[in-house]
Amino acid sequence: MSKKILFGGLLITGDGELIENSYIVIDGEKISAVGVGSKDNVPSDAEFIDVTGKTVMPGLIDAHLHIIGGKSLNLAQMALEPRELQMGRALKDLDKLIDAGFTAVRDVGSPIAVHIRQLIQEGVYTGPRIKTSNLMLSQTAGHGDMHMLPPSFNLFRVCDGADECRKAAREQFRAGADFIKISSSGGVLSEKDDPRSPQFTIEEIEAIVYEAEAVGSYVASHAQSTIGIKNALKAGVKTIEHGILIDQEGIEMMLERDAILVPTLSIVKRIVEQGHLYGVPDFGLRKAKAYYEIHKENMYKAYEAGVKIAAATDFLGCPPVEHGGNAEELQIFVDDLGFSPMEAIVSGTQHAADALAIGGEVGSIKEGKLADLIVVDGNPLEDINVLVKTENIEKVFVGGELLKDKVKLP
Repeated sequence: MSKKILFGGLLITGDGELIENSYIVIDGEKISAVGVGSKDNVPSDAEFIDVTGKTVMPGLIDAHLHIIGGKSLNLAQMALEPRELQMGRALKDLDKLIDAGFTAVRDVGSPIAVHIRQLIQEGVYTGPRIKTSNLMLSQTAGHGDMHMLPPSFNLFRVCDGADECRKAAREQFRAGADFIKISSSGGVLSEKDDPRSPQFTIEEIEAIVYEAEAVGSYVASHAQSTIGIKNALKAGVKTIEHGILIDQEGIEMMLERDAILVPTLSIVKRIVEQGHLYGVPDFGLRKAKAYYEIHKENMYKAYEAGVKIAAATDFLGCPPVEHGGNAEELQIFVDDLGFSPMEAIVSGTQHAADALAIGGEVGSIKEGKLADLIVVDGNPLEDINVLVKTENIEKVFVGGELLKDKVKLP
């Protein structure tokens, strides 16, 4: 029986609406009807699923993470490990993401995610939808250049000058990338650069953006410095990752260009609180502690100004940033930035889907969209922490396929 109907739940649509006593009809991989009604509305050929007393909402989406299977946040160690080991760990992360209610993710730099995406598409493994950039692009001595190792050990693609950047972008699409990820500033977990420093020239970024748009795609930029954020926006980048040192002019540029801000506060919080226990290098600890409060302050300013914000974690699947706790970003939005629970949920559903460039297909529960949705024990509008506890995620559908079905006993 291909048709299923979820009946009686409190429906959070994902775009800010709320429907009580709802019904959602899943026909194959898509949603064919949404509304309010009685059991008289149930099609005779549909499987009836009573979710009375539960919350139904779109599947959660993490708009910035790494399906990379690293063992620790020491990137030098990660670069020296066999890819086979990382592949095995990353495949286990798929179950953790589904268990936590994440039905789609955006991988922003990994040499293996494109292959894992294919295995899911082939049906060999089940997991969330994956959009991936394949290898992140970085200038020499930039955030993605493994400063502590010889260049031959780089995890990512180093390129300099507009022509080389253009070729590097084409290489990512040849390998199967869905979009391009660049670094237009220094970062926290890179040894020899500074989050305040811009990287790549506007001309280099423009060359990359041109190549992405030529194939109907877009560019996301790791951008922490004030100038690096603005350079990326001037060149046509669509999503700003982290955005730590964004200023008022940068905020206004984002509004003018309808760009999306992806803060990734969760990873910084965990590095500050637990990084010393899990081998995070001293330089990473120092930079994380120096910028975390500034990061939150500037994200609040962007939120207050009306910038579209997508929830994401930057988790890599290793301690202290294991996949499975990815809903923590929503908790931070509510507790530290002043989002309402509904705003946080929209940031982790429809806005995150927009960041993945699939907002017309997923991110909200609407007729004609793909049936990516979850059933939650509890009401996250009353307590956003309900979504952080994976045991509260009772059912997870991806494209109409039930990938998690947990029935709580009385």
